[in-house]
Amino acid sequence: MSRPVSRVLTLLELLQTGGVRTVADLAGRLGVAERTVRRYVDHLVDLDIPVESVRGRHGGYRLAPGHRMPPLMLTDDEALAVLLGLVAGRRTGLTAAAGTAGETASAKVRRVLPERLRRRLDAVLQSVAFTAPPTGSAAVPETGVLLTVADAVRGHRPVSFRYGGGRRGEDGASGTGASGATGAAGGERTMYPYGLVAHAGRWYVTGRDLSAGADRTFRLDRVAGARILPGTFEPPDGPDPAERVLTSLATAPYRHAVTVWVRGTAEEVRTRLPGSVAVVAAEEESWSRVEIRAERLDWLPGVLASLDLPFAVERPDELRELVAEFANRLADSARRTTRDR
Repeated sequence: MSRPVSRVLTLLELLQTGGVRTVADLAGRLGVAERTVRRYVDHLVDLDIPVESVRGRHGGYRLAPGHRMPPLMLTDDEALAVLLGLVAGRRTGLTAAAGTAGETASAKVRRVLPERLRRRLDAVLQSVAFTAPPTGSAAVPETGVLLTVADAVRGHRPVSFRYGGGRRGEDGASGTGASGATGAAGGERTMYPYGLVAHAGRWYVTGRDLSAGADRTFRLDRVAGARILPGTFEPPDGPDPAERVLTSLATAPYRHAVTVWVRGTAEEVRTRLPGSVAVVAAEEESWSRVEIRAERLDWLPGVLASLDLPFAVERPDELRELVAEFANRLADSARRTTRDR
């Protein structure tokens, strides 16, 4: 698309936001002279788009009230944001609209997208698995990185990228502090990507890290310069990408390695402890072995109490002491009948 045409469409997008836009504001946003803005407005009028001129001190241009614009015009970033929002809301139950409404809205957006962009966005939607919805601020990857990695996942192609790494424990996912790349340092990486996972407001790619010769999970917001390499690979059998990511977050190397035995089936325990927090092993004589990695232990007594199942702390001794202190505080609260003055 030539630059003048692109700027005319950008002008239309600015006017669609509503209200009166001054000529000076439009010129600044478009990076052109005010005279050029007026010429662009004439182009829109020639296309039967009702742009009105508003006179006066605060005058400028606006679209005629009540005018309904024909097709959507979205940038790559906007199209990705809209479609992912619709899909994520439907899959995580965050939207109030019925499933059919979400599907028809997605279909309408896809119909007005260029074929090139539609194929790449479809690659993202077919490659991503959604787990837990965001619990705080989200970490959004670059659109180009996300589209490239999704293309590599769908085509079973190797991908290379620069990875920024991260500090241990900075994610704070469910109290455990999930690291950016489990077991991986920063620098240039080459991997066979098995899948994309959106978990708790962060995007991850999981697969075989050829640089380290092991399976790894990377945070996409720390990835830059992603490019697809020649060749293909065959994804291995085993856990799906979402399970791989949740397990890698739960088993990442942190300060404390916690082992707790809980009386109940593994299925019962898993319904109370998400996969990103704990790894639940098979039962032994009605007890399930639970392993947790954590930077801090202070949040665990409350979590264990919320299981509402008998448990025994195997390690560390410090956690056993914290559980006893927590139990004493609960007992004191249970005996209290009035507020302390």
